[in-house]
Amino acid sequence: QVQLVESGGGLVQPGGSLRLSCAASGFTFSRYAMGWFRQAPGKEREFVAAISWSAGTTYYAPSVQGRFTIVRDNAKNTMFLQMNSLEPEDTAVYYCGTTKSPFTMTTMARDYYWGQGTQVTVSS
Repeated sequence: QVQLVESGGGLVQPGGSLRLSCAASGFTFSRYAMGWFRQAPGKEREFVAAISWSAGTTYYAPSVQGRFTIVRDNAKNTMFLQMNSLEPEDTAVYYCGTTKSPFTMTTMARDYYWGQGTQVTVSS
């Protein structure tokens, strides 16, 4: 059974940084691409970043390119999202996801299993 547990969210001022973590279990982590999505109130869940099973390929949404960095540690079944230069528009619930199929890279929300999410609020 796939289990994904996010942590690291919180309240931060504009321009600040946060590091989100995702602990994975119940599947062979090193065979699956992973991703971060976010959902703001009243909006659809949107793609933020994805990383391939070997960490050799990463994708970013244009809105976070250059500010966010996705990494993974296959030895510890863990993924991270380093978020720098945060803006109020980054406020959302952030979800960790794993693709439903192994060795598949995708940015489509329907292709992922999700954790429960962690709130990120950027405000002064």
